[in-house]
Amino acid sequence: MKNSRAVCSKTMKVLTTLLLMFMMVLMTGCREQEAEPFVDKNMPYEPDTPAPDPHEGVFTSEHGTMTFPGDGENVVIDFDKELSEYLELPEGKQEARYFFMTGILPPHGKMPIRYDVAHEFQIIAGEGENRKAVDIEIGVYKDGSFSIGTNCTTADRITFFVDLDKNGDWEALDFLKQI
Repeated sequence: MKNSRAVCSKTMKVLTTLLLMFMMVLMTGCREQEAEPFVDKNMPYEPDTPAPDPHEGVFTSEHGTMTFPGDGENVVIDFDKELSEYLELPEGKQEARYFFMTGILPPHGKMPIRYDVAHEFQIIAGEGENRKAVDIEIGVYKDGSFSIGTNCTTADRITFFVDLDKNGDWEALDFLKQI
């Protein structure tokens, strides 16, 4: 009888200890924990200033024009033969959509962004099977060097970096707003 009492007593102590440990796990494991804020180091840079208004008006270069209605989405392009061939777009006047894009940001790739911090200009022309998307490097040519990024594209200037002869000799092609 003494033996069974000792076994029963030890069993009760073990069960009580296990029950207390289980309750502690439940209480600490089930409490609401603060979620860590999502931080993605490869998201596009967004300045702490209001986004500039979309381009509006006619922008001209020696290779054609771009006419922006000011909606931030649509553009009428009218490029000459040389620029059209380089961009692999049909020559002449046509309606298109446009986006200012970041550079490549792993794991997302390129993303739309406001023009004052953009690295590329994307034109999407045509519909269906004839749809063509073209990414054009943009920036500014100043003091003998090309720069991309913050404040290179302005409300009055969009500069394409192109190699029209496809010989490695890049040039800056300024589209300037006509006033």
